[in-house]
Amino acid sequence: MGRIFIHLHGKPKDKSKASLIQMYKKRLEIESVKIVEHNDSLSNIEYVKKVQDFSKNGQVIFFEEKGSEYNSIDFSNLFKSWKLEQEDTHLVIGPAEGFPPHSFSKISLSKFTFPHELAALILIEQIYRSTQILKGTKYHK
Repeated sequence: MGRIFIHLHGKPKDKSKASLIQMYKKRLEIESVKIVEHNDSLSNIEYVKKVQDFSKNGQVIFFEEKGSEYNSIDFSNLFKSWKLEQEDTHLVIGPAEGFPPHSFSKISLSKFTFPHELAALILIEQIYRSTQILKGTKYHK
């Protein structure tokens, strides 16, 4: 069973977003989803290198506006497939200045551009939503 890692460029500085991320983080602990907070002093190139080093035998997916788009149901099916794979999946939210050019898979949270802390919160909530969709709870209405 593959584990899911969500990589963040630094700890959220905004207290309200940090609080919500912590809430979802606790909810996701039983789902084999780990949040990895990298040092925010890393340049975008150093951050990508750090993620590559961390994810040696796993697939890496960057979240950026030019990526593939999914609705919540389709994303939950994608999440399910990641959990069933042998290799780990690394989901990467970029630094504020964005990512350098790369050849990794890309997913978009929206056609809108979000601050990276808000993008992290949206991704973490959607991962939690995916777990609830797959369990058939009423969370996703």
